[in-house]
Amino acid sequence: GGGAVAQQGIEALTSAMKANIIPDQEYLLQGSVLDSHVEVLNHRLKGLCDNVDVDQEAFHEKEMVFSIRGSATQPLTLRVRHSLDPTSKVPWQLRYVGQPELGNRATVVRVCYDIAVSNNIIEFLTELGCRLEYEYVAKGFLFRKGRIKVTVSKMFKLGNQNEATEPITNSHLVEMSVLAPSGNDAVAEDMKTFADQLQPLVILD
Repeated sequence: GGGAVAQQGIEALTSAMKANIIPDQEYLLQGSVLDSHVEVLNHRLKGLCDNVDVDQEAFHEKEMVFSIRGSATQPLTLRVRHSLDPTSKVPWQLRYVGQPELGNRATVVRVCYDIAVSNNIIEFLTELGCRLEYEYVAKGFLFRKGRIKVTVSKMFKLGNQNEATEPITNSHLVEMSVLAPSGNDAVAEDMKTFADQLQPLVILD
């Protein structure tokens, strides 16, 4: 039945991940900023980050979140992202993020796989037994400071033509992340220091 197909699908996916890709650890801090303060935050980030002389890196993407239930209690969640900018050369991306590690860390730490995929990934996931849970459009800006990546993004409901319709909330999501090998606690400390410089505009934890 469907359960057996899902189980095979999960095994196929997990073995492909383990065979081809060395997982990174994602170190993550998250927060939010009201729309009315986002310009001030972007200005602050521009001053603190690299490449201050170039334009902000903007993105406009659709994200689809799929789940597949196997024998495990927790369903496996997979995210597919692709740019809605017609001139974008960035491939579609499949992302798997593990459960956060327990422990007293300065940031959230979780295993992360990022895989560049072709645009028939949706059919592939559907055939494996994955179910689309929800989808949305994310628009925003990306900043970099060394290996730290900061995104400031606004989530929108999706219209019939993949266009962003109404905003989901009246705030922007702020995420600070670094992909690094496991056990790299210095990264977490660097991130915390940087996050402190954004207070009180945004509290990242």
